[in-house]
Amino acid sequence: MSTDYCIFCKIVEKHLPAKIVYEDDQVLVFHDIHPKAPVHLLLIPKKHIKSLMEVEPSDAALMSQLVFTLPKLAKIHGLEAGFKTHIYTGKQGGQEIDHLHFHLLGGT
Repeated sequence: MSTDYCIFCKIVEKHLPAKIVYEDDQVLVFHDIHPKAPVHLLLIPKKHIKSLMEVEPSDAALMSQLVFTLPKLAKIHGLEAGFKTHIYTGKQGGQEIDHLHFHLLGGT
């Protein structure tokens, strides 16, 4: 699949709007447009990776950056008491956008 049709790649390239809450050289984080919790953020790699099934050993540092960003954002958003993370993989796993992403959910 070409990244030309990937909605998350278009957000990374700033061709589509998003309510961005964090960005570094490898990761972009923004609010989910259909939140399932008071805090519902999407963490995506800027590099297009279709799903968790497509992660390569060369992506180890990128995956580490994503994981270490989760608790940092949880603290910023008042989720010190706990939060959920979801990674949906493939159509049968519930993945709707073909770009690897982590859901960070929490709050009451």
